[in-house]
Amino acid sequence: MSNPDQNKNVALVLSGGGARGMAHIGVIEALTDQGFNITSIAGTSIGSVIGGVYISGNMEGFRDWVTSVSKFDIIKLMDFAISKSGFIKGEKVFKKLKKFLSDKNIEDIEIPFAAVAVDLMNHKEVVFTKGNLHDAIRASVSIPTVLKPFPYKNVNLVDGGVLNPLPLNRVKRNDGDILVAVDLNADIEYELPPGIKQQENGNHTYENALNYINDKWSKFFKQDKTRQIGFFDLVTHSVYAMQVKLTQVAIREYKPDVLIEISKNACDLFEFHRSEEMIKYGHHQCLKKIKQFQPTSG
Repeated sequence: MSNPDQNKNVALVLSGGGARGMAHIGVIEALTDQGFNITSIAGTSIGSVIGGVYISGNMEGFRDWVTSVSKFDIIKLMDFAISKSGFIKGEKVFKKLKKFLSDKNIEDIEIPFAAVAVDLMNHKEVVFTKGNLHDAIRASVSIPTVLKPFPYKNVNLVDGGVLNPLPLNRVKRNDGDILVAVDLNADIEYELPPGIKQQENGNHTYENALNYINDKWSKFFKQDKTRQIGFFDLVTHSVYAMQVKLTQVAIREYKPDVLIEISKNACDLFEFHRSEEMIKYGHHQCLKKIKQFQPTSG
C-alpha cells in the first residue's frame, strides 16, 4: 500500500454496535491518515451516525464532543420513557446530534451514502440513499427495545441491523475501489493496544440501568420476577445473536477486501464515556489490517 500509484479509493461499510461504534471514528482517521480516499459509505445504526457525520464534514467537532462526555452526561441525554416499544424517546440525543449533521439531502452531498433501516411489520429493508439525512439516521438507529421506532411514511422503522447489520450490499461501488468493512461485533478477545489507557468501564451504572429497565418491562409483560433473565435482556441478546450470524453470512457472501474487527467485548452498548479508548482501538485495528492487505494486481 505504500505504492503511490495504487488506487486508494475506499467503499466503506460500517456496522452497528452502540458505543463500540466510536471505533468507526478511529478507522476513518487511520484510513485518511494513510492517504486513502473514502468515496462512498453505507452504515447501519451507529455506523450510519458516524458515516453521516463524516459526509457532513463535522467529524472533528463530533469527536471533540463525544470524547468529552461522562457516563452521567449520557444518562442525562437519555430521555427515559418506559413503554413496550422502547425505553428512550431519543429526542434529547438527536437534538444534540443534529448539530453535527448536514442540512442537505443525502443526494446533494458529495460522498454517496446509504443508511439502512427496517420496516419491521412488512419484514423488509428500507435503504436511504436520498432525502433528509437526519431522518435516515434516526430510522437506522432505532434499536428494538431501546429507541422507539421512527414513524416514516405511514410505517414504523427500526434499526437496520435487524436484517442487515453489515450492509456490504448497499454501498456504492466504483471501479478499482477497495471494499473496507468494520464489524463491531467480532467474536475476538478485546486486547488493549500498547499506549492506550483503559477508561473506567462503568458497568455498575450500566447494570443499574438494565435492572431498572427489566423491572419496568416485567410489569408490562407480567413477567415472573424470579426468572434469572429479564425480558429486556432476553430480547436484546436474541437480537444480537441474530446480528452476529447475519454479519458472518454477509462477510462470506460479499468478501470485503479489508475486514476490520472490533471485539464485541470491547465495551457495552451505552459506554460512550469510553469513546477515546474506542477511537484509539479502531485506529489500531485498522492500521493492523491495512498492513496485512495486499491488493490484487491487474
